[in-house]
Amino acid sequence: MKRVCVIGGGAAGLMAAYAAAEKGHEVHLFEKNEKLGKKIYITGKGRCNFTNDVPPEEFLQSVVRGEKFLRGSIYSFSPQKTIDFFEKYGLSVKVERGNRAFPTSDHASDVTKTLEKACKTAGVFIHLNEKVEKIITDKNNNIPMSDIGIMPRVVELLTNKGVYSCDTVIVATGGLSYPTTGSTGDGYIFAQNAGHTVTDLKCGLCGLNLEGNSYKDMQGIALKNISLFIKQGEKVVYSDFGEALFTHFGISGPTVLSASSKINRLPLSSLTLFFDLKPALDEQTLDKRILRDFEKYKNKQIFNALTELLPQKLISFVLSVAKIPEKKPVNAITKEERLRLLHALKNLPFRIKSLRGFEEAIITSGGVELSEINPKTMESKRIIGLKFCGEVLDIDAFTGGFNMQIAFATGFAAGNTIK
Repeated sequence: MKRVCVIGGGAAGLMAAYAAAEKGHEVHLFEKNEKLGKKIYITGKGRCNFTNDVPPEEFLQSVVRGEKFLRGSIYSFSPQKTIDFFEKYGLSVKVERGNRAFPTSDHASDVTKTLEKACKTAGVFIHLNEKVEKIITDKNNNIPMSDIGIMPRVVELLTNKGVYSCDTVIVATGGLSYPTTGSTGDGYIFAQNAGHTVTDLKCGLCGLNLEGNSYKDMQGIALKNISLFIKQGEKVVYSDFGEALFTHFGISGPTVLSASSKINRLPLSSLTLFFDLKPALDEQTLDKRILRDFEKYKNKQIFNALTELLPQKLISFVLSVAKIPEKKPVNAITKEERLRLLHALKNLPFRIKSLRGFEEAIITSGGVELSEINPKTMESKRIIGLKFCGEVLDIDAFTGGFNMQIAFATGFAAGNTIK
């Protein structure tokens, strides 16, 4: 039996602690907050979409970064095994549209309570309000990875309340997103102090600030069944279908959140975001629809002729992109203007100014360099007995429960492989 210290009482840390305790180890979990799972409580708008119930191969298609690294752990602890785990410890689960799994109660707190129950049942010692300050190894300097024979080993953990001897330390401190929940980047400091590389940290699954002021007039418009595509020059770097929302800062919504994780490492000034407002209609069919509306409203101004085709708050911007005066009579619209309107409806452009900040980002993109971690055990290749799991790693995925499943799968691998 080994003494295992887990840093962080979120999804990854709780699963890692449970898995290690189930293997018969003495496990101590340290959480600097007054309660466990503070970020879990706000996940999925308080409902907690904790996994996505698809087979591992399909799951991996929704991973933005780290798919190859994650493959083994997702097959070992799949979404179905996650659901089985929660049901084993008394949580009633439902699966909704898009294979998203939630607690039947719609209370995220029930997910945390179930994880806590599992840990306590397995014998985990939980230390609340205890902040880990330093991971102590038996060497004061970092040994080159090539010099395996004399790699340093974890020996102690220093907290604000004392020193604990340990054989294994699992870092599950999360990222930088939602810092009010305690995600303040502690794990990256632990990693760097251990000689690990931390890749550039970017906001992931966040809204986008837009250039200009045009979006302000459209605030509150929810676009449904639209196509979003982002171009760098003439190259499409991302595309999606679904919903988007105009906000006080620019745009958000499911398609935008996913897009942010794909473009957050690109120079945003080189990108243009487009909406196809009528993706179900090809240009010829849409042109016929426009002509029917023009015939119906031929004696009205163009602004009033588009109220059946578009949300009213969107019309002015579409017309400005098409370079058509709002008050121009429909019967005076030229073919060239009509074709410009058609193009604007299928290619409505916006310039991206910046990503929203970590205080709003659902996840952190970037983290501990994966080539320095054993994907089967989550153990450091630099320090014996040091493991990393969850959001602190350079792995992220789209919305829909994928990121919490990554936390569970990597956490389980970290705890279950301690010998």
